[in-house]
Amino acid sequence: MSLPGLKCFDYIVIERPKVSARRISARYVLGVDGEELDYTLIHHYHEGIPKVEVFAKLMSIIPAINYGLFTPEIRFEFSLDPRDLRFFRDMMEVTARDIFVNRIANPTEFIRPGFVPKGVRPEMAEPMAELLPEGIEEEPLEFEPDYKRCAVMLSGGKESLLTYGMMRELGCEVYPFFYNESGGHWRVAIPAYRWFTENEPKTKRVWSNADRLYTFIEKNMRILQKVGKPRAEVYPIRLFFFAGYSFAFLPLIYKYGIGNVLFGNEYDDPRGLRYYYHGIRHYYATYDQSWDFERYMTSWFAGRGLKVRQWSAMRPITGLIVERVIFNRYPKLFKLQRSCHSAHREGDDYVPCGKCFKCNGILTFLLANGIDPTIIKYKPEHVRGLANRIKAGKIRLDKDELEHSLYLIKRRFPEFPLDGKPHWHVEMLHFDGINSGFSAIPREFRDGVYSLLEPYTKGYAYLKDGHWVRISRKEAVNGVPEEENAL
Repeated sequence: MSLPGLKCFDYIVIERPKVSARRISARYVLGVDGEELDYTLIHHYHEGIPKVEVFAKLMSIIPAINYGLFTPEIRFEFSLDPRDLRFFRDMMEVTARDIFVNRIANPTEFIRPGFVPKGVRPEMAEPMAELLPEGIEEEPLEFEPDYKRCAVMLSGGKESLLTYGMMRELGCEVYPFFYNESGGHWRVAIPAYRWFTENEPKTKRVWSNADRLYTFIEKNMRILQKVGKPRAEVYPIRLFFFAGYSFAFLPLIYKYGIGNVLFGNEYDDPRGLRYYYHGIRHYYATYDQSWDFERYMTSWFAGRGLKVRQWSAMRPITGLIVERVIFNRYPKLFKLQRSCHSAHREGDDYVPCGKCFKCNGILTFLLANGIDPTIIKYKPEHVRGLANRIKAGKIRLDKDELEHSLYLIKRRFPEFPLDGKPHWHVEMLHFDGINSGFSAIPREFRDGVYSLLEPYTKGYAYLKDGHWVRISRKEAVNGVPEEENAL
């Protein structure tokens, strides 16, 4: 059982969603020390949507998945299909483990010191919440999607922009989807959104105040401090929200018969990572960006009657290669890129801060590829201070990726004060049994995706027994037996 000391709420209630032609809303009620506090989650659409109540329920329940560790009851004032209830329970359990390991047992600045456990047992990471729907009854969905239609979840970052460019070049009918969060994250997407609204008629946007709902909930959690702190590099508690983005677009996916939902999840090297912490399986706070999650969602969509496939065309390549491809192949899209925790307005544009963890990673990739950072609004002083910020640890890249990038920078700019180390696999397409399987990209797109990436990479690599081994293009396209554990 979970730790009783983590209890922050007596209950969380999600009221029945209200659905109109262009809006879906649901009120959240928190029971806190005998009082009730409420906040209404809103999704607003810029066109008419089909009134499918199941979609309204699904998008409305996502935020509550993050709080199963902190309340004995989560009530739904509506019935749920057993498959939707199973989805909620599965996601709540894996998210609880991720939150416990990466936010509580290994605390961030947001956790009050008195709530950090002195000893860790697996049962502490299990949610305390009992799920209480008004009823459980099947709500069938029938949908025959077109697999030549692709929705790309666009954030303004390099991966999603590159995904759009590649899928369009491959002949897919691409729908750029922008999730307009009410918080500062939208600033990152504004330059891209402006361009897409002028150049891509299939561009769609959903406005939501989910960010404000999360902050409202977390400001009422007694175990937390400094919630709402500006320029924070991580979230206080919420770790499961990518499904909130895709579910918000379910009415439009249904309306336009879209068969593929693509996120820009790039390669992460599993070597050196410990996916078990005192017997607790976790995902380093990134489950909803993992290949496991994509597989779960594709399977769940199939079982739910929607048959949508969720995947990432970026999964085999590192951020270094993402920047190389988008700069050389899609220069117009490259100029739209903003990847920053604290983007801000300057004149009529939105520009990166140039100093946060994300910016430091982007600057490293740009310099390693010989790309001028000022093209995407970085300033010379951001480049000059990069080495000192890297030395101070203000960067989050896989070890090999950082060392190889620094090696490339040093070759281009001998005066750069940091040395690196070459790791040939960083510039290859990666495959393993954990983060990037051969089946991660649907077969009909696989050959085309690899063909577009090949001119910018150095071949194909497979992780076997903890070492990278070169494989052929044929093996990558057709697949070889995937190991349960590539380590």
